[in-house]
Amino acid sequence: MIKEGDNIILISERLNRWLVKVQSGKEFQTHKGIIKFDEIIGKDYGFILESSIGKKFYVLEPLIYDYIFKSKRSTQIIYPKDAAIITLFSGIHPGSRIIETGLGSGALTIALANIIRPNGKIYSYEIKEDYISVAKKNLDRAGLSEFVEIKHRDALNGFDETNVDNIILDLATPWLIIPIAYKALKSSGVLLSYSPTIDQVQKTVNSMIENNFVDIHTMECLIREWQIAPNKVRPFNRMVGHSGFMTFGTKIHVA
Repeated sequence: MIKEGDNIILISERLNRWLVKVQSGKEFQTHKGIIKFDEIIGKDYGFILESSIGKKFYVLEPLIYDYIFKSKRSTQIIYPKDAAIITLFSGIHPGSRIIETGLGSGALTIALANIIRPNGKIYSYEIKEDYISVAKKNLDRAGLSEFVEIKHRDALNGFDETNVDNIILDLATPWLIIPIAYKALKSSGVLLSYSPTIDQVQKTVNSMIENNFVDIHTMECLIREWQIAPNKVRPFNRMVGHSGFMTFGTKIHVA
């Protein structure tokens, strides 16, 4: 049941999408008319509501996808398509302990926190205070702040944590962090480096090899959505192409 203060997704018939918080006595205004929140409170997610001018809206429960794409941005986010690959190939699961460097707007952090709860923890290192402020608001909105410990520090100065399951690097010079990451990872723990350019990847892979990482592989993910309608089946003209390279490696213990 939808309560005061809950978040909802409103979708118009033309598939415009809004993430809004329900507040009694208030309204949400769109170009398709006004939505009164009092007509939503007390109902279950998944119903059709008409606006003040008779336009239909679908009232749905938000997905983690929505909290990522509708978040405030202080920098370029890691897209959900890449976040899905990262979590799968890193073996991240409920209870995982993860070090993250480069918090940014917290988009990937939201995806990770949703998976590692209720007993996992993310330790996020970020040097820019304005990024931290934006990320905290996004995490609060998604209801995931309790699973993230944010540290206003440069990861090059080292990590407080040891024996973690995963380390995720999203910064300009990831190859400099590799020796530090090796010490903080558990044996057979997985490291992921996210970089926009292949030059960064080459330097990172070289450092991973030098620092006893194995099973190293790099990939990117391209997504093309299709339009399916009666007598009209074709790919959309626009697609989410290259966003970043994901390089994975696993720590091997050397006596």
